[in-house]
Amino acid sequence: MASSAIGAEISGNVSSVSGEELAGVMVRFTDPVSGVSESVFTQPDGSYSISTRLSGLLQVRLRLPYYRDRTTTLPEVEADSRHELSFKMEAMAGEQEISDSLPAAYHFGNLPYEEGDHALFNRYQFQRDCLTCHQMGNPLTRVARTADGWVDTIARMHAYLGNFDAELRDRRSVILAKGFDGKPLKVRPEFPVDSSLFTTKITEFRMERGIVPHDAIVHPTTGLIFTIDQGADHMAVTDPETGATKYISQSKGGTEYYEFGSVAGEIAVFNGRNGPHSLALHQNGKYYVTNTSTNSIGVFNPKTMEWEPLHFIGHGAVYPHTIRVDSQGIVWFTLAGSEQVGKLDPTTGKTQVVNLPRVKPGGISGGTTPYGIDIDPIHGDVWYTRLFGDRIGRIDPETLEITEYASPVKGPRRMRFDRAGVLWVTGYSEGTLARIETDGYKTKVFYMPEYVPNHRPAPYALGVHPDTQDIWINENMTDRIYRFIPDEERFVAYPIPLSGTYTRDTDFMADGSACMSNNPVPASALEGGVLQIICIDVDGNKKTDSPSET
Repeated sequence: MASSAIGAEISGNVSSVSGEELAGVMVRFTDPVSGVSESVFTQPDGSYSISTRLSGLLQVRLRLPYYRDRTTTLPEVEADSRHELSFKMEAMAGEQEISDSLPAAYHFGNLPYEEGDHALFNRYQFQRDCLTCHQMGNPLTRVARTADGWVDTIARMHAYLGNFDAELRDRRSVILAKGFDGKPLKVRPEFPVDSSLFTTKITEFRMERGIVPHDAIVHPTTGLIFTIDQGADHMAVTDPETGATKYISQSKGGTEYYEFGSVAGEIAVFNGRNGPHSLALHQNGKYYVTNTSTNSIGVFNPKTMEWEPLHFIGHGAVYPHTIRVDSQGIVWFTLAGSEQVGKLDPTTGKTQVVNLPRVKPGGISGGTTPYGIDIDPIHGDVWYTRLFGDRIGRIDPETLEITEYASPVKGPRRMRFDRAGVLWVTGYSEGTLARIETDGYKTKVFYMPEYVPNHRPAPYALGVHPDTQDIWINENMTDRIYRFIPDEERFVAYPIPLSGTYTRDTDFMADGSACMSNNPVPASALEGGVLQIICIDVDGNKKTDSPSET
């Protein structure tokens, strides 16, 4: 890939075979050498144009719901070259072809859930139980099989939740066998084309050595993207100018996989030697990392590009999860496997844990799973979620006094404060977004759009744009990322280039692009099988004559 101030210009038109102009077609260009891809969307009149830094032989792919992909190659693209490339797209025909093209959410929504708020396998409990680490309903997980054929898989999945009840295992197996029967779906979701797509560019950076590249942070000074990999036990450092990624092992190479045993061991089967999961940039310039397998906090120095000695947490801590740094430089993190929140003072190396109040877990889970965490920018309090406890809590950082509240959303997952001190929380179980004014705990819930009734999205995490304060939501079942505009109380959906997309967190580049890792488990669940970083720039393809946003 050659990077230049003057990029190649590629333009054209896209229509159906009958001549209908097609809006919202994703036109994707890929440099197979660097692995970098850039995508734009067609305008209402079917036209598209892109100024691209990619060069050489480029692979081209067009995608639009209910139409067959078009692919071709564009040879000898140079930095200042101009190309005209138009296409006709053919509509899908058969029911099976259409059904196979639909995102996982619509296959998962076909399951015959149990009815009633207290049913263990109703829709929202099923969503929280079965989608926490990966999709259900993609081609890898919806293969038709008998109930007996599901038993071993469900036994393993239930063990991750700390549940070993054979009757519950068999009940869920029957539901999955009935719902994933191999027959084509009848539902036809209607995906809107928001005018924001007409100015959007999506860039992808391939991570060939990724196993589970989890959370990613854009460095505020260098612009490099730092991603910790839970499976490969390394820090991946991606240069968005070139698309090149360096990998720095935390364990000096090598990977260990753990056998089943305790609940912690069962979780750790996914991990490398340390299992780095989440990271936060400290005021001292170093990244602090939760190591899920060794119950430690890792330290990575981006100046030297080296790992420094671990801080082992102790105190019975199990599975350090999400991590944040407060204004005083204290590192806070949730402990998903031991019902605790932990803190580390990097200047002394001292760790401390706060035992959370006993709460009955929801559904079949053996624990409440303390999950998301963030620091109130106004008051300095530490807030956290309990995914399977439907609770949101606050910790006074000085006294460590805990106050817990009923969550306004089911399955509260990750959270972020905006700069005004408003707390935003994803509701994973029902596809919701909560707005919480922490003074007085005033809440408002927004339901994310569903494109077929009762087929809910699954919002994992969110990020608050530092300039616009828009809320960017990592949703993991519709192959889309969502932006919520608070002033308008409106959601915008951005289609993602690869099917099977599962993203974990969002951070932002200096130009405003929203960036995140794309890391379904296993990697083969992602179209193409190679994990990646995605960056969405809503103004990246803006032209002076582009349609205005409505």
